[in-house]
Amino acid sequence: MPNRKMEKLLTRCIIDHKENVYRLAYSYVKNKEDALDIVQDSIYKALKSIELLNKPEAIKSWFFKIVVYTSLDFLRKQKNVQIVDEETIDSYSSGTKDIYPNIDLEKTLDDLPHKYRSVIVLRYFEDLKIEEVAEILHENVNTIKSRLYQALQLLRITMNDEPAKEVK
Repeated sequence: MPNRKMEKLLTRCIIDHKENVYRLAYSYVKNKEDALDIVQDSIYKALKSIELLNKPEAIKSWFFKIVVYTSLDFLRKQKNVQIVDEETIDSYSSGTKDIYPNIDLEKTLDDLPHKYRSVIVLRYFEDLKIEEVAEILHENVNTIKSRLYQALQLLRITMNDEPAKEVK
C-alpha cells in the first residue's frame, strides 16, 4: 500500500478512536495536559514510522501500542516528579462541591504493577479483545490471559481488604 494511503488510514484511525486514545494516555499519567502531549507525540511517532507498518488491518493495535509505550516512556522520565493538576488543587479548596468517584478502584489500579494495569485498562476500559491486547503489549495471548486473571485476583484481594498475595 503506498505511503499516502497508509497516512490516510492512520488519520482515519486517529479520528475514529481519538477519545479512546486520549483515555488510554490519561489512564497512565492522570493529567489532561500530559495525556494530550502523549497523544500528540504518539501521532508524530506514528506518522514518522508509518512505512514500518506491514499490515494495514493492524493499524489500530499498532497505534495503541505507540500510545502505551509513549505513556510508559513519559512515566519513566517523570518517575520522581509528582505534578498536581489544577482540578485536584481545586477539589481541596473550600467552596467546591465534593465529588466521590470510585476512588478505591482508581487507587487500587494505580497501585498495580504496569504489566497488570495495562492489561486491565486495555481490556476493560478500552474494550479491546484479548488478542488486540496481546498484540499491543507484544505478548502471547496466553500470557495476557494469565496476567488478566492475576490482575483481577489482585484487585479482588485489595478491594476486599484481604492481605495481598505476592504475584510474580
